[in-house]
Amino acid sequence: MQNAVIHSTGAYVPERVVPNSYFDTLLGENVSDWLAENVHIYERRWAAENQSTADLCIPAARQALERGGLKPEDIDLLVISTDTPEFISPSTASKVQYEMGMVNAGTFDINTACAGFVTALDIGAKYIKADERYKYVMVIGAYAMSKYLNMADKKTVTLFADGAGVVILKSEETQDRGFLASELKTQGQYYGYMGIYAGGTAQPVTQDVVAKKDHLLKFVQKFPKELNPEMWSSMAADLTARIGSNPGAVDHYFLTQININSIWETMDKLGVEREKAHTIMQYYGYTGSACIPLAFDDAVTKGKVKRGDLLVFIGSGGGLAFASAAFRF
Repeated sequence: MQNAVIHSTGAYVPERVVPNSYFDTLLGENVSDWLAENVHIYERRWAAENQSTADLCIPAARQALERGGLKPEDIDLLVISTDTPEFISPSTASKVQYEMGMVNAGTFDINTACAGFVTALDIGAKYIKADERYKYVMVIGAYAMSKYLNMADKKTVTLFADGAGVVILKSEETQDRGFLASELKTQGQYYGYMGIYAGGTAQPVTQDVVAKKDHLLKFVQKFPKELNPEMWSSMAADLTARIGSNPGAVDHYFLTQININSIWETMDKLGVEREKAHTIMQYYGYTGSACIPLAFDDAVTKGKVKRGDLLVFIGSGGGLAFASAAFRF
């Protein structure tokens, strides 16, 4: 039976480092202490003025190909998860496919906000399992949210950052490793709580919209703080039960990297050591669709993830969308 196994990873973050102290000056108040203590963010990376989302994807994709010993033409499908796309239309994936020379790859983008990478991982795995023509599927989570930040809004400007992470899935005839199970959930009643609400058909960008900064990212209402820990722990318990396991047997958890306390509370609810949830927000900020593949790549390159390890990925993002997936590495 064909299964989708994790073949290689790649990552890219922009060169510009923005420390917490930058916002103390920008906002005229001390926000450094709150960021360090409450979310464990000390610095983040922002794209250069001339860098777009595709520019973040391409070096990460090249790295994943090199590490996997593959050529661009080996990729059969490219799926990019982002809610900061290159254009409204066409897809970011089509540009990346062309620039990379992935001449044999079909392409599409998906947008389930910050749950997007795990959703895309799920899609890529199922393409491989459903159709023998897909040998290699490249999944990219990309984020260039610095382009949509209101520099006077301390609720958003201090948290969000840029980057891209890549996983290449390979079709292998195996039951010992690879994709095990997944689940997607949405609580759509929260769709209006946070987002970029101008630029689509509901609110086209006009001079008035730009003057009010309605085309930029904003928090409209505060999410219940217990929402992520409750959903993440519930999804982890359900997912592991479906594969005949339990949360304690998981070797590594890769969770949306927006708040260290949400991650720790989730681990505590599951009765699992906090160290099993690898984090990178300390130095990369909150990178949305890219945060989970960036954390995974970091753990892989540091030798923390070993062959045979049980992995659980859980992402959540605006909408509110949630996605989980289990893999045997």
